[in-house]
Formats: sequence, C-alpha cells, structure tokens
Amino acid sequence: MENNSKILPLIPLRGIIIFPYMVMHFDVGREKSIAALEEAMVNDQKIFLAAQKDVKIDEPEEEDIYTIGTVCSIKQILKLPGETVRVLVEGEYRARINDFIRKEPFLEVGLEEYYDEKFSEEDEVKGEALVRTVKSLFSNYINLSGIIPGDAGSSIDDIEEPGRMVDIICSYLMVQEDKRQKMLEALEPLDRLEKLLEILENEVDILQVQKEIGAKVKSKIDKSQKEYYLREQIKAIQEELGEDDEDKREYKKYKAKLVKAKLPKGAKEKALYELERLKNHGGYSSEGGIIKTYLDWVIDLPWNEKTKDNLEIKRAREILEKEHYGLTDVKDRIIEYLAVKKMSKTLRGPILCLVGPPGVGKTSIAKSIANALNRNFVRMSLGGVNDEAEIRGHRRTYIGAIPGRIIYGMKQAKSKNPLFLLDEIDKMSSNYKGDPADALLEVLDAEQNSTFRDHFLELDFDLSEVLFVITANTLDTIPRPLLDRMEVIEVSGYTAEEKYHIAVNHLVTKILKEHSVDNGIISLSDAAIYYIIENYTRESGVRSLERKISAVIRKAIAEIVEKDRKQINITVNHVKKYLGPDVYTFEKVSKEDKIGVVTGMAWTAYGGDTLPVEVVVMPGSGKLQLTGQLGDVMKESAEAGYSYVRANANKYNIQYEFYKNKDLHVHVPEGAVPKDGPSAGVTMITAMISALSNKKVRHNVAMTGEITLTGRVLPIGGLKEKSLAAYRAGVDTIIIPKDNEKDVRKIPKAIKNKLNIVIADKIDDVLESALIEEKNNGN
Repeated sequence: MENNSKILPLIPLRGIIIFPYMVMHFDVGREKSIAALEEAMVNDQKIFLAAQKDVKIDEPEEEDIYTIGTVCSIKQILKLPGETVRVLVEGEYRARINDFIRKEPFLEVGLEEYYDEKFSEEDEVKGEALVRTVKSLFSNYINLSGIIPGDAGSSIDDIEEPGRMVDIICSYLMVQEDKRQKMLEALEPLDRLEKLLEILENEVDILQVQKEIGAKVKSKIDKSQKEYYLREQIKAIQEELGEDDEDKREYKKYKAKLVKAKLPKGAKEKALYELERLKNHGGYSSEGGIIKTYLDWVIDLPWNEKTKDNLEIKRAREILEKEHYGLTDVKDRIIEYLAVKKMSKTLRGPILCLVGPPGVGKTSIAKSIANALNRNFVRMSLGGVNDEAEIRGHRRTYIGAIPGRIIYGMKQAKSKNPLFLLDEIDKMSSNYKGDPADALLEVLDAEQNSTFRDHFLELDFDLSEVLFVITANTLDTIPRPLLDRMEVIEVSGYTAEEKYHIAVNHLVTKILKEHSVDNGIISLSDAAIYYIIENYTRESGVRSLERKISAVIRKAIAEIVEKDRKQINITVNHVKKYLGPDVYTFEKVSKEDKIGVVTGMAWTAYGGDTLPVEVVVMPGSGKLQLTGQLGDVMKESAEAGYSYVRANANKYNIQYEFYKNKDLHVHVPEGAVPKDGPSAGVTMITAMISALSNKKVRHNVAMTGEITLTGRVLPIGGLKEKSLAAYRAGVDTIIIPKDNEKDVRKIPKAIKNKLNIVIADKIDDVLESALIEEKNNGN
C-alpha cells in the first residue's frame, strides 16, 4: 500500500459513507461545509469526506469525526432554495486524518493517502478464491434483493483489481453505517475481501428468510382470494338455480331466532340493525364474525324468561332448616322477603351481604336459598378480580371482545330472576385498568340496575329481579359507597354445640356417602365428635372439622379392610389413635385468686379466646413497659389506662406519686401471637389497679370493654364468641359493657344460663365485681 501526504478541506458527513469509485450526490447546508466546498472549487476540486460518529452534532469537533474517509473529486454543484447546495462527487481513494490544520472558516486537514496494490505472491491464491466467492455471493444477493440492477453483477465481473471490486460492491450494499465504516477502514484488499465475505453471507441468509416469509404470506393471500372467488361463483350458480346461498341462509336463521326470542323493543331494533349489517358484510368477513357473536349473545340472554318463586313459606323454611344448621338471621331475612312478596306480588330482589369468618357456610347457604325460592343459581367469584371490564365487558372495537361476567352469569342462569352469588367481594383489587368496585355500584343499586348497560351489548338489561347475595370475610376492604348499597348480615362463628349438630346431621352423613359406606358399618360416638371439635380444630367454621372427620373415617375404613372387621364404632380412643396427639387445648383459668393477673376476652378470625393480662410493679422511675407483641391500638389502651390510674390514684388507695418511683410492666402471654384492638382496656386497668393496690382479682371472672380517660366503658364486638371462650375456660362470671346488653340475646341459651353476666357502665362497676376487698379484723 502506497502512502502520500496531502492537505484538503474536510466536510463531515451525517449518515452517509462514500467509498472510492462511488458516484453520489448529497446536500450541504452547514456554513463550514459550504466554505470548505468553495475552497475546494477554487483549487483542484478535490475534497475529503469523512463520516460523523454522532449524526445529531451540528458543530463536530476532532473526536466526533472518523479518522478514515475518502478523497473525492467534485463533479457538479447545484444551488437549492434556502442556502443549501447539492454536490455530485466521485470517490477516488482512501485517506487518514493526521492532523487538523485549521477549524475556521472551514475544516482543513492533513491527510495520509492510501492506494491499493496487487496481492503478493503468497496471498494470490487465497485472494483469487475470495474474489470468486464474493462474486458468487453478490450475484445471489442481487437476485434475492430485487432492488439492485441486474447489470451490476456483470459490471463487477469486468473489474480486475480486487480492492476496487470490493469498494464498488460496498456501494450497493444496504447495511448499517457502522459496518460500512469498518469496510472503509479495511486498508488491505485481502482484509477487505474477508470482511465483505462475512457481511454478504449474513445478508444473503437474511434475504432468504425474508423471501420464505413473503412466499408464505403470499400463498395465504392467494388462498383467501381463491376462496372468495369460488364463493362468488357458487353464489352466482345458486342464483341461477334459484337457491339461497349460505349468507342468505344465515340471515334467515338469525331473523327467525330474533322473532322467536321476543326481545324488548330497544334490543330488537339494535339486533335487526346488526342483522342488516351482517347481510351487507357477509358471514365470512372478519366483521361478519363479530356481528354473529353479538347476535348470539343478544338472542341467548333471558330477556323475559323467569322462574316462578316458591312463596310457600313453610316449605321454604323446611328446605333452609334441612340443608343448614344455624344461620338464623339469614334464614329469617329470606322468609321476610318471601312473606312481603306474597303480599305485594311485586318486590325488587334484596341485595344481601353475608359477612363472617371462613367456613361458616356463607356460600352454601346461598345455594340453599336458591333451592328454597325455586330460583336458578349462578356464582361469580370476585377474588383477585382487578379489571373493570371483568364486570362490564369490553367494547366491540377490541378484537375478541366479550360481555362482562354479570351478563355471562345471566346467560348461564337462563332466567332473569336467578339468585346471583358474588363470592369474596372483599378480595377485589384495582389497577390501571380501573376499579371493578366502581362497576359494581350500578349492579348493586336497586334504583339503577334495572337499566344495567354492558359495554359489549350496549343495551339496557334489567337486573332488578335478581336476588344478589354477596359474601365477604371482612367489611374493611369494601368501599363505603358499595357497602352502602348492601344489606349486611353478620354470620358469626359456630359454637361447639352447633358444630356438633352440624357434624351429626350433615358432615358425617355426607362423608360416609362420598366413601360409599353404610351408617351401620361406621359410626361416631358423640364424645368422639366433641373431642375432635375441641382438641383438633380451632376455627369459626367447620371446614377443618370436616377434614378431620373425613380422616378418621378413612382410617376406620382401612382398619376394617385390613383386619376384616364388620363394623367400627369410633370412640375417643379411636380418635386419639387415628389423629395423634391433641393439636389444640383450651387453657383453663387458674383456680387461685392472684394480684395483677386478670382474664380478658378476645375475638379472633377463628372465634373467641381468653386473654390473660399480667402486671407487675417494680421499684423504678415511673416507666410503663408493654410486652406480648401488642398492636398500636392495644398499646394506646394501656397508656390510656395508665393515665386513668394516675389521675385517680387516691380513689383506689394507691400511693399518689407511684409514677415517680415505681415501674409497671404489662405483659400479655403468648408473645409470638400478634394482638391488637381496644377491647382489653378494662382488663389492663383492672390488672394495674390490682397490682398497685395489692388487691387480688377473682379467678372466675373474665371481662371485655374499651375504656376512656374518664373511666367510661365502651362497647365491643364479638360478644357471643368471647362469652363461649370464657365458658370453655371455666369462667362463670363475665363483665361486659352496658351498651352490649342488647347482644346478650345472641349468646346460646344453654351457655347464658350458666354464666353470671355483669353489666358495667363505668370502670368502678368492673372493679367492684373483679377485685376482692380485704376484710379488716378488729383487735
């Protein structure tokens, strides 16, 4: 390779790379570039062209320009409107920038020139092989691309210099700018040939794949055109024979269905309009498929079909009582609905929300209600639903659009007055697609749901006769506007007695039937059932109880088969053998009166429980220490109680300045279990006063209630469950807030008769029943 030096004006190019022997025109608009062009024209019409590294830079510096470019001769200049100049150049040879001579008023650089030489003797054979391969690949590239003129290949064959041949081929290639620059920077012809061979192989492979894809697409298009042509021929033949074509038969079929469906006026007009559109588009077009889907939905919906309600109240109550034990409030509300409907004949369906812990029969009671009313039953689970379109559907502008799940459920129900169960409404969530709770506002509003409008149907559908039953485990996550539209019925957990009746009357029979076992072969004693309830389950509902009974019966069946026994009566000993050690034990209260230890009553998702509170007094500086993994609300209750005790120390014969020289430590056992809520307020105050006044607390007393700084006792929730837990723990006296007196009726009569219930309005009422006054003996 020969090297010479030269000084020439430089024009940085944006997005263009020019090779030697390449003829090309480009537009020049920058002031420095135009000045460089004028300088070149004044001299020998030679100019150096190199590419910019970043096309976005308007004023490139030295480091922004590639060092290797092409020396070109200017063939023509044409001035365009707007101070732009169009230049026609021809590339001559490569050159490298050694240094920048000047930067104003144009760029001028010192160059090192490079001229191609022939192959050396040792590279001649390899070079010839590369030249032939490149020519063959370039010929394939021309044929596959379909853009490059056919005579380009023959013109390449006439070129003898390998370097020149490579540069001319590069001018035809449509590859990325960085690959073109690398080819320009390949100064040795042999290196240039190897790089070009690699690029051509890659481009030929890509073009072959593109050609295959194009052929597949074309064949599909040709096939659809052929099908369309054949259908048109069939249509013409059928017209000649006086027969209906497929589209006409489709049109008549839908017309007959619409007449038979007896749609409301608005729905019928819309359906007929869509039917005319189907006639114009044809059944085989994409739009025709969408229209047919729409018509199928409109026709299949129960616009006027309804089931006849069973208004025989006695029979309805029998069905409810037979299929479910307990749930009195729910059953009474349904009977009330039937009674009112029987009197008025017309009544909108109620919207009931059953709230309670898992496993208490909220979902299954809905099925029983449907049976009792003689209504079709449809269930929709809302757990995890986070898209508003799940409720209202998608508009038909979207591909694959369908109605929402409300309309889908009505189609599934096949009547306009079903019982529609919306399960787990508290498990819904929202995201960027919208909040499904907002869409349910219209569904569950008795004033609006007679004209419910689905996005897909775009028709008013009457939901006013639907009996909506909604279930939830908690009301906390249900939006207030939605909750306001529902009639809330609280479903509390079952007592041990109620669980026993459910097991005997329902669960055991159901499990034996599932296992195809006769009642005479396997039976469970009452004591065994009670033992399972109290020692192997701790829940509000009966799901875990059902699993444990099922496990016991399966093991009994295995024993019958293995030992060839004819029958087994399962006793407590069998239960211990089959299920292993007791899983749960109800802690019995101490039989000893103690100072600073008080039994509280708590409510959990699994029912009621007792909650002992312990307080000890130590010499110190007046600190109040709280332990037992207490929540913020419970800590605040303790602090409020501590302030009350400080404010009323003299009243309870407590040293007035105890807060300066004594520390109080309040602990609630079972420290691994998180605890929260305000209902332990009275328990903690009683324990503090007991510890500070050195008075014992009656061991057989349990209490619950929120307290205020003035000593008032405020109401709490879950009284029924708390009372049952206290009774199980061996307590015979419970202290409850005065405002909860109305809830005493919810406590089962058998339990209520065995408890002494003390009503407390102020903390003094609590202390009077809980603390033991020491008797003074006279001398």
